Amino acid sequence: MNPAFSVIFLTTLSGTAQGVVVALALAALSGVPMSRGYQVIALGCAAVLAIVALAASFFHLGRPERAWRAAARWRTSWLSREVIVLPAFIAAAVLWAWLVARGTSAPWPPLLALLLAVALWVCTAMIYACLRFIAEWAHPFTLVTFSFTGLAAGLTLACALAATLAETPLLAAAGASALVATLLAGVARVLSLRRNAALKPRSTLRTATGITATPIRQISMGMSAGAFNTREFFHHATAATVRNVKLIALVAGFVLPAACIAWALATGAIAPWWLAVLVQAPGLVADRWLFFAQARHPQNLYYQRVA
Repeated sequence: MNPAFSVIFLTTLSGTAQGVVVALALAALSGVPMSRGYQVIALGCAAVLAIVALAASFFHLGRPERAWRAAARWRTSWLSREVIVLPAFIAAAVLWAWLVARGTSAPWPPLLALLLAVALWVCTAMIYACLRFIAEWAHPFTLVTFSFTGLAAGLTLACALAATLAETPLLAAAGASALVATLLAGVARVLSLRRNAALKPRSTLRTATGITATPIRQISMGMSAGAFNTREFFHHATAATVRNVKLIALVAGFVLPAACIAWALATGAIAPWWLAVLVQAPGLVADRWLFFAQARHPQNLYYQRVA
């Protein structure tokens, strides 16, 4: 597939926002002491990330002024459900921050934000996992990796803010969790990549054309010029580029952030937390590009000379 950077930024930024909110919600529901200022700043960061993600989604729409219609099929479409849940998640985060700023303490705002964050992960992941004809996506690994990477990024950012603002109780409660989440996300991503590498296409040129003679060799992409199919379903990157992106994704997205978090936990320093955030961000963008680029659409059997 040809990854749209608007979708890449949508899923990575919203996932990080969800991770921040989940971290704060679990801490609040568990009774971990947090200052009012920290909660407002962290929830504000999550809301800004989610709003930027929502804005990025408009850039891959042919008619952005009709974006509201995307919610019309909520009964059957996971995309429509995501369109509904994402603004609701943003509203819940903003409402929670506003209540905290006013000094109002109640268990329902963090619980509501937590439930909407989980629901948003399910909706986003199922947009791709429900496509049975794309084997790379049609697997529980899609939901697992979307959730774990978002949780890892959100926990890391929440801990970086906590370290900066001297939120010792939260850092003590969530610091190790950030490391565990990052490691689990990396393991899940490696396992999903290994699975995808071992997949065998269900259809071949023989089954697609009904031609039984062998060998069959396609020497044309099926048309004399490019079209929607050749633009949208091919990333046009070389095999070496894909390998390099995979290496960047695994190292910058999971290995280096885990090392930085371990460094921060061992020394109590603030800088390693922010270094983990800065390294992890481009790594997760690369990982999400790889997620889309590795998907093999069945129509590529006809246009495979472009691939």
